[in-house]
Amino acid sequence: MTNVEQLRQWIQESKTAVFFGGAGVSTESGIPDFRSVDGLYSQKFEYPPEQIISHSFYLHKPEYFFRFYREKMLPLGFEPNVTHKVLAQLEKEGHLAAVVTQNIDGLHQKAGSKTVFELHGSVLRNYCVRCHKFYPAEFVRDAKGIPLCDCGGTVKPDVVLYEESLDQDTLAGAVSAIRRADLLIVGGTSLTVYPAAGLLQYYRGNRLVLINRDETPYDDYANLVFHDSLGKIFSQLSD
Repeated sequence: MTNVEQLRQWIQESKTAVFFGGAGVSTESGIPDFRSVDGLYSQKFEYPPEQIISHSFYLHKPEYFFRFYREKMLPLGFEPNVTHKVLAQLEKEGHLAAVVTQNIDGLHQKAGSKTVFELHGSVLRNYCVRCHKFYPAEFVRDAKGIPLCDCGGTVKPDVVLYEESLDQDTLAGAVSAIRRADLLIVGGTSLTVYPAAGLLQYYRGNRLVLINRDETPYDDYANLVFHDSLGKIFSQLSD
């Protein structure tokens, strides 16, 4: 039995599988990641990207923050790829209990997934910091300079910046799903970003699957490891 056949069998036997994904899930939709050779962290800016997308930078240089955010972090107009679509189908069939994602693009929901824990928030949710009025992503995209609410407050994207903590309800939901999972598939993440990477410690089962182009710190703990693209593996699962 090949590894893909083994994975397919585990999925079919599963009732509470969880998929835990990172930037590699969305790169095949054309959205750049952060840490690869062509990623944001390898590009040259006036300030390091890690600094620009920090809470303190957002507070002290909001115009620069929003310019960077619009140009580099507002992935609108992208479509779900085969991984997003297969995961949505597996949930519909009753095999996948939840998706836990580090991505902020909303593509899992666009593909049809219902139970999605967005650890780092979503560009699709934007709120006035003063009156909490909701605004769509297009409002932030089309605003000139700092996006302002009718009340004069700044409209902030509901994404977790450096120096900000994760939403506790989202985190609790993700932990609960992973703890109950009979199969945990981890894909498209280097497993080096905490606290997200630390969620793997809550998995109690013996069917841990890692799918990532490069090695991860958890490869030795996994029951199945694929050093390949998610699209290639998930295309085979959709046959």
